[in-house]
Amino acid sequence: MRSLDDIREEYLFLDGDERYRLLIELGRELDPMPDALKTDATLVRGCSASVWVYPTQLEDGRLHFLADSNAAITKGIVALVISAVQDRPAAEVAAADITAALEPFDLRNQLSSNRTQGVPNMIALIRETAARLAG
Repeated sequence: MRSLDDIREEYLFLDGDERYRLLIELGRELDPMPDALKTDATLVRGCSASVWVYPTQLEDGRLHFLADSNAAITKGIVALVISAVQDRPAAEVAAADITAALEPFDLRNQLSSNRTQGVPNMIALIRETAARLAG
């Protein structure tokens, strides 16, 4: 997965439809999420599309998230959110200001409100899970 800094650099260079294409490409780059993990427990509430996020804890305590969506743009947004915290220690993820990290993307003005309404819920789920795992 690309770093958030690399994605931001490319995103800010693009405009309009090219930004949509980049989001779709990011969604395609996500690690595949097995259907068995797409359950009610991993479903993010409040999203216009179905979104699932599943954390795995690596041996060294870092978190690696699997995620998927049934909508291409939404899947790209999920990939963007996850790129802010992927493969970081649980305590760091729990304390991360993901919203601030995503501000340069100006998603609220770039995408429809339907596409972005679930972003705060994705962020909350990721941070709450990380806090629980950080223990």
